[in-house]
Amino acid sequence: MILRAYRKEDSAVICKWLATEEDLYKWSADRFNKFPLLENDINENYAPQIKSGRFIPLTATDEKENITGHFIIRYPRENDDSTIRFGFVIINPSMRGRGYGKEMLKLGTEYVRKNLTAKRIDLGVFANNKTAINCYEKLGFREYNRRMCEMPIGIWECIDMEFFL
Repeated sequence: MILRAYRKEDSAVICKWLATEEDLYKWSADRFNKFPLLENDINENYAPQIKSGRFIPLTATDEKENITGHFIIRYPRENDDSTIRFGFVIINPSMRGRGYGKEMLKLGTEYVRKNLTAKRIDLGVFANNKTAINCYEKLGFREYNRRMCEMPIGIWECIDMEFFL
């Protein structure tokens, strides 16, 4: 697996992985609030954030450049470079359950170590996404907070997790 910079054309593939509203909200929380998601929706959401220099979308590919996963790295606080947040984590549904998510985020952690000054990575995962929680725990992420999030399709419990570099 290889991590590369996100390209606008990646959005068409990512959108196809979001087959249900539940998939969309597990992936994006309330950041889009539109189903089905169209490729321009992702690009329009990302464009101003990329310009900020504090938002780094990455795409995972196999050796043949087939897209296998995607996630973003962002700085959650404007004047604080000590913590970054992983978000929009997704793996091709046909490849789930085989360690690809773990591999992608391990590469993401290495990217942070080599390219950024952050010493802490955090993320949020919904309690109804047991597979993702298990993946994050295997990587060494640990729960530090729980909160309730009102989503357009119900109220979900969110678990905040952290990993120290």
